[in-house]
Amino acid sequence: MKRWIAFWNIFVKDFRAYYLKPPNVSWGLIFPLAWTGMFFIKSGGLKDVLSLVPGVVSLSILFGTTSLLSVTVTFEKKGKSFDRLLLAPIPLQLLMLAKTSGAILFGVVNAFVPILMAAFLTDLSQVVWSTAIPAIILIAASSTFLGLFVAVSVSEVFEAQTFSNFFRFPMIFLCGLFFPIEKLPVFLRPLSYLFPLTYGVDILHGAFHGHQMLPFLTDFIALSFFCVALFLISLYNIGKRWIL
Repeated sequence: MKRWIAFWNIFVKDFRAYYLKPPNVSWGLIFPLAWTGMFFIKSGGLKDVLSLVPGVVSLSILFGTTSLLSVTVTFEKKGKSFDRLLLAPIPLQLLMLAKTSGAILFGVVNAFVPILMAAFLTDLSQVVWSTAIPAIILIAASSTFLGLFVAVSVSEVFEAQTFSNFFRFPMIFLCGLFFPIEKLPVFLRPLSYLFPLTYGVDILHGAFHGHQMLPFLTDFIALSFFCVALFLISLYNIGKRWIL
């Protein structure tokens, strides 16, 4: 029970201290909201809005979660407060889950910003929410653990933001957010399947308008694999770089 009390206190502390930091507001809220408005306004009709929702939802999650992790983990490591957390009598795995749970929740909340905007423009009654909501949670988790991987690989917040862009901006064009992967040059298509966002976006496309590339089961398995793999790699890096 004491472990879960520690988990909750770490979660609440991060929520109070970091959620409204400037990088989170700019990259995590304003930037995805601006992209959402731009694509919805540019869309030629209501049908186009529905096809754009999976992309802008994924984009909102990706930038929200990675921006939050780059602040919380990198800033605390630089300020030595993360070192004190490592002395707490809880397993490292639980500690990092506490540090990342806030970002996952932040990403899920971000996902519903474009969905609410789309609800005023088109009918969302045909959306398969039983598929879309688990996909949103897994996209938030995989993006958060990608942000954790980036955060434990650098020492400064601005380095984390720059390194995050190394992954984030290629994902915009390679993961099928706004145009099908089949339209990419042949030599770029294999790269698309190296990003977890590809599988999450594919699930959302299927849930929103029924045009996915892969079976849902394949997408969910791949996305879950990336979540586990990124989390374990991050734990390994923490043990190697930060724990002497």
